Amino acid sequence: MQRRAFLAGLAAGGSFVLGLTLGADADAASPSLTKVRGGDATPSLFIGITAAGTIELTCHRSEMGQQIWNAIAQILAEELAADWDRIEIIQAEGHPRYGDQNTDGSRSVRNNFHRLRVAGAAMRLMLIRAAAKQWKVGAKGCRAELGEVIHDASGRRLGYGELAAGAAEQPIPSLKQSEAALVPRDQWRYIGAPVPSLTVPKIVRGQGTFGVDVRVPGMLYAVVARPPQVLGRLRSCDDAASKQIPGVVASVELPVLEPPVRFKPLGGVAIVARDTWAAIRGRAALELEWEPGENADYNSKAYAELLFEQVREPGEVRRKRGDVDAALAGAATRITAEYYVPHLAHSVMEPPAATARWSESGDAVECWAAVQSPQSARSAVAASCGLPEDKVTIHVTWLGGGFGRKAKPDFVVEAALVARAVGAPVKLMWTREDELQHGYYHTVSAQRLEGGLDQQGRCVAFLHRTVFPPIGSTFTAGASKPAWGELRLGASDTPFDVPNLQLESGEVPAKVRIGWLRSVANIYHAFAVQSFAAELAAAAGRDQKDYLLELIGPPRTIDPNTEGAEYDNYGSPMSDYPIDAGRLAHVVELAADMAGWGRTLPAGHGLGIAAHRSFVSYVATVIEVAVDDQGTLAIPGVWSVMDAGTVVNVNHAASQLEGGTLFGLSNALYGEITAKDGAIEQDNFPRWRVMRMPEAPRHMEVKIVASNAPPGGVGEPPTPPAAPALANAIFAATGQRIRRLPVFDTSRRDRLAVAGSRHEGDEG
Repeated sequence: MQRRAFLAGLAAGGSFVLGLTLGADADAASPSLTKVRGGDATPSLFIGITAAGTIELTCHRSEMGQQIWNAIAQILAEELAADWDRIEIIQAEGHPRYGDQNTDGSRSVRNNFHRLRVAGAAMRLMLIRAAAKQWKVGAKGCRAELGEVIHDASGRRLGYGELAAGAAEQPIPSLKQSEAALVPRDQWRYIGAPVPSLTVPKIVRGQGTFGVDVRVPGMLYAVVARPPQVLGRLRSCDDAASKQIPGVVASVELPVLEPPVRFKPLGGVAIVARDTWAAIRGRAALELEWEPGENADYNSKAYAELLFEQVREPGEVRRKRGDVDAALAGAATRITAEYYVPHLAHSVMEPPAATARWSESGDAVECWAAVQSPQSARSAVAASCGLPEDKVTIHVTWLGGGFGRKAKPDFVVEAALVARAVGAPVKLMWTREDELQHGYYHTVSAQRLEGGLDQQGRCVAFLHRTVFPPIGSTFTAGASKPAWGELRLGASDTPFDVPNLQLESGEVPAKVRIGWLRSVANIYHAFAVQSFAAELAAAAGRDQKDYLLELIGPPRTIDPNTEGAEYDNYGSPMSDYPIDAGRLAHVVELAADMAGWGRTLPAGHGLGIAAHRSFVSYVATVIEVAVDDQGTLAIPGVWSVMDAGTVVNVNHAASQLEGGTLFGLSNALYGEITAKDGAIEQDNFPRWRVMRMPEAPRHMEVKIVASNAPPGGVGEPPTPPAAPALANAIFAATGQRIRRLPVFDTSRRDRLAVAGSRHEGDEG
């Protein structure tokens, strides 16, 4: 079938869809839009128009509360000149035709903004040309507005639905034509506007489908008993008692996990039943013996000591400016501090869940899953099941939270394996205990910082040494050296105007599955760097905000690559997204002004400030704490400012700024995952604390900086400054330095030790 006939047939069937590729009959002057900056901008990938005029927009990223449905719709609708009330969103399946679909790294808008604008503009031009052809007038005399094409001279109008078939016959405009047609910033109707959410009304009405909501005919339910230690193995299994539980159908032994762990299941035994509760009861009745494997020696307290031993030794130099050793030796004052951040868990509201159904022939599988990276899920299922990737279909549901956990599709692989074993569709569920004890954990880290001050208190030397088991250990067995991709998250890109600056890294082995969590290595690097900045201010007898601005220095751009750091700038070009000290200083000043920095505070109160650039955005946070005589901590106020360049929806960006800050505070106060004999000790919320409503800040004020800069990240940048701002505030209130997170643990019973100051040095 010829391309135009195929497209016309689609249009006649009620939905206008442009071709996926240009055929030989395409106009040579209108090349395909497959090589637009950001990816393929062929309009049919994202836009469909029904004969009734409904605009069907495809979202190729995963919706997990961050409002990416809205963002993508606002960008496309802007250039399409669509009527917002006629918009419907379709969630894309996992497929290479969409390009990168991995919804992490705060890059969904950043990497797709231009691409989506071009797709929308190209579609608008095709609609205008279709109307002009029908009216037999020049296209330059026609314009599009709110779902209609208007001929100004005659006042005639045609709706997009009426034009769908004709537009399908138009050649795709060239990149030059499409870019020339982009709507100027001062005429934007949707981009930058607080357009109401497309998802919240559906959630309120119970209309959305999350991973746990999926139902298919004949479906069974499964849960898995996994080895307590990573790379542990099943020694023996007696399932006789399990099969006596009403509703239990079968038990399935999963393959033994061989390194590297990647996104493969941990192994163990699945219990399959007619309902989830029967499966859980059946799992509890299993009689299991495990071989603990090589990670049974993992104990958190001893491992922390190993980290500190490593961080006290010189490491590999990863960035170098000047001569740090000489500057430290000649400094008038020398400051040393060590910091520790434990493993963290994602603790998503909806634990992982996936449903799998095999074809009758057994040569293809269809999966429904709450995944952040559907293409990774497709690849992982194909590899584990011995299938070509085109025999695996991944339907993406809404995610009840992700934070990076659902970018690792081991749970989807489990569902596919179990469904094939029992010959029926299976929904595989993780409980909260499963999620906490068998997840991928944010790494544990120790850091040592040394600073040298001159006679005037200026910082003349800054040494940062960081040690942590790397994410690379998940993908390469035995990997122990941090990748540049982790160091550039808050360590190799420290923007301080210090004449002598050096970054070093050490090596340690991983003992659990290490994965990325919201803002990744920025969490521990920002905690150390921004806490140490406040320590330098105290040593110099200076105000911490003023001293931070002095460290940041004058407005300028910074390129760590000129100092030996292999810096990839979050995958974005430095020409478009330079490290801009002026923008960082600006958010510091704004946040301080919002908080009333310098005001007189009641006794027991203190203000702390921290600022950080991550995912090419800039965030500063000021926190006020109140500590009474018993050490009870309260947070009367939080003030946060974010400069994320061009923001698609200010309201949703503000929500991310609030939520990301609270996420950081919760982890700073309570977040800690520990291991004993290789097994994770936390199992549910009584032993894994999160911030509760009465503990949240009494007052929270956020500001999004208006900017014409290209779009930056929004979801992750708010998190890193929260912990150091909190720690700095606690010091201002009590004189107590918090160098080890979490602030509270079970031994402290949610109380600070406020009997006098504590200024540790090398002990950390």
